[in-house]
Amino acid sequence: MSARAVIPATGAWERYERAFESIAAPFALVDLDPMWANGADLLSRARGKPIRIASKSVRCRALLRAMLERDPGFRGLMTFTLPESLWLAEEGFDDLLLAYPTADRDALTKLARLESERPPILMVDSAAHLDLIEAASRGRDRPLRVCIEIDVGFWLARGRVKIGPKRSPIRTAAAAVALAREIASRRSSLELAGLMFYEGHIAGLGDRPAGKPLRAAAIAAMQRASAREIRERRAEIVATIRDVAALELVNGGGTGSLHITSREPAVSEVTAGSGFFAPALFDDYSAFSLRPAAMFAAPVVRRPSRDVATVLGAGYLASGPAQDDRLPEPHLPSGLRLDPFEGAGEVQTPLRGAAVDRLRLGDRVYFRHAKAGELCERFDRLYLVQGGEIVDEVPTYRGEGRCFL
Repeated sequence: MSARAVIPATGAWERYERAFESIAAPFALVDLDPMWANGADLLSRARGKPIRIASKSVRCRALLRAMLERDPGFRGLMTFTLPESLWLAEEGFDDLLLAYPTADRDALTKLARLESERPPILMVDSAAHLDLIEAASRGRDRPLRVCIEIDVGFWLARGRVKIGPKRSPIRTAAAAVALAREIASRRSSLELAGLMFYEGHIAGLGDRPAGKPLRAAAIAAMQRASAREIRERRAEIVATIRDVAALELVNGGGTGSLHITSREPAVSEVTAGSGFFAPALFDDYSAFSLRPAAMFAAPVVRRPSRDVATVLGAGYLASGPAQDDRLPEPHLPSGLRLDPFEGAGEVQTPLRGAAVDRLRLGDRVYFRHAKAGELCERFDRLYLVQGGEIVDEVPTYRGEGRCFL
């Protein structure tokens, strides 16, 4: 059976309704009790390897700070744009790894002027990236640190079919060494600080999709084979690169693969972020169970028929392929589902199911987003709940006037 997200205890909907009785919906919330329980699970599965927190999955500065302060096992941030990285650096975050290459020349110029001894580390996978960074950061008296991303996708049909994110063109030890030597020997303004390997087809793909046993078996077999191949190739690449440069970090993994990636001696740190919030896409993993922690509430505004309750908005779709698992999931009260002909709508969302009978105008339905951080692009604040009560209200990136993507 699939290790589905932990089902909320009886009365969870009623407790949230009491807590938010005076708060007008729509709004977003994070329940700290399950969030910290999820954090403890991440630490356990990391087996002592430091966890770098993925900021794209949180997008709330106050929560990022609280997570880093929670346990020494959480160390540093993996950011998603250079302007975000610079802003976080200004706010006192000092261990920043930018996960994606940048072509933002203005931001690179600002980075070159940063006085910090530990500026954000830039991601690269080609000499063209090095050229762009150097051209935009001339005049800096200290090298900028860079990290090479290595492709760890799973290739089939003799390299003609790839499973996994289409990211770096660097795959072999030879290609990685060539770029490392380019940095070490020919680019005095740059310093190679690390390597990153993101196995997205393991970390971000559940191996137990509900009701699809054949697909589940195929995914599990692919992930086992890929994990074996990655382990061997990653160890070879890291050992080879260490002959060229001293590496500050070797990053790998994600929420869905911590228990696998953390076992590899070649990896010095792992990354996770979504695991704190437990969005719906992480329900389909056999190796762990997470507790839903982040939700948004939408008010019931219509009862068009006895078997339908309609809420305001709720059409907050997740990025990725356009399919059902990118839709928000009605979570509380349990026993609700989206209408198959309308899905989640821009301004209204009809719901069906056994729980419709208990809903009245003004009641709230609590949804889980399919992904983690994208929810914060819809709301300017998060209500923090603990012990069934609202304990704080904190701004998201959007609430601080920041929109990075």
